Amino acid sequence: MASHKKFLVIGAGFSGAVFAREMAESGHQVKVIDERNHVAGNCHTERDSDTNVMVHVYGPHIFNTSNELVWDYVNRFGEFVPFINRVKACVNERVYSMPINLHTINQFFNKAMSPSQAEEFIKQLGDSSIIEPQNFEEQALKMLGKELYEAFFKFYTIKQWGTEPKYLPASILKRLPVRFNYNDNYYNKKYQGIPRHGYTSVVENILQHDNISVELGCKYSEGMEQEYDHMVYTGPLDAFFNFELGSLGYRTVYWEKETHEGDFLGNAVINYPGIDKKYTRVHEHKHFAPWEEHEKTSVFYEFSKETSENDIPYYPKRLKSDMDLLSMYLEKAKQTTNVSFLGRLATYRYMDMEKVIEEAIDFAEQAKLAVSEGKAIPAFGVPCE
Repeated sequence: MASHKKFLVIGAGFSGAVFAREMAESGHQVKVIDERNHVAGNCHTERDSDTNVMVHVYGPHIFNTSNELVWDYVNRFGEFVPFINRVKACVNERVYSMPINLHTINQFFNKAMSPSQAEEFIKQLGDSSIIEPQNFEEQALKMLGKELYEAFFKFYTIKQWGTEPKYLPASILKRLPVRFNYNDNYYNKKYQGIPRHGYTSVVENILQHDNISVELGCKYSEGMEQEYDHMVYTGPLDAFFNFELGSLGYRTVYWEKETHEGDFLGNAVINYPGIDKKYTRVHEHKHFAPWEEHEKTSVFYEFSKETSENDIPYYPKRLKSDMDLLSMYLEKAKQTTNVSFLGRLATYRYMDMEKVIEEAIDFAEQAKLAVSEGKAIPAFGVPCE
């Protein structure tokens, strides 16, 4: 039987917490550190001091998955209340449903088409000369045509990513569905919900184990890992190597908060795709917890910008220059002994919470197997490129 090991985990978000829990339940000792003063990473939630509304501090997170194993896993550590995210978009002083669906199409073009009529109509609008879209703009023009693209995506994308859509990969738009029915559920997953007591409570419960110790307000510094058998790093990949090859490109977001009486938006999220507004979205957080009642409301205007030294990285840009740099960092990571890289920041990928948790569980299984067989734990749980 393999001896139990000592692990150091850098980062107390879902990646680090789930990995720590899985290893702890197998008898290994795990120390988790995080430079912030709370767990749960960008999923952190807390009560607003002005309104008592449960606020998603780093932006809204709606848990959605069709993976029953992942859904059962998170529900072990907190009650997830069913929640359907019905996003709206304000364009030219009219409000539409997102993602684009039959209601959006009929309302935008002032028609009353059936599903088959709308599908044929959109097909005719699309640019048939584009065979294989090479970027975001071409993908949008092929899928939707110029009018819908410019109304809902072009300027929103410029605000969100700080660059022309033609410089972004087509894959960004491929994640967004176009529906030819009246389904306005933003997600198409079997399970969708928000934890009744917030995400931070869920992550705290994941980390609640006799074999896990947590230290907050503690930033990783080189050499910490020497007291442990293995380290799992969930922070930014380029930061681990002190940016010696350069910085990977990220966009970050920030918010301007307002407090109001009663109901302000009437919805959890409203997008503002037009160039007339500098913000991209407005969030009213009490609508993420419709089971609660609040006399006051917390409203957040979301802005996007380039990530500077003191900003929190959110969305990997993954432009060609970023991907070339990533390749070099991945090679350095693979050559680093007794360190594994896990999660969205450490692998420079956009990942939903369900994928983060699934990969952390899978990687913990790989780590446990490697330990039992006396082999080295791999640097990455999944192929990274």
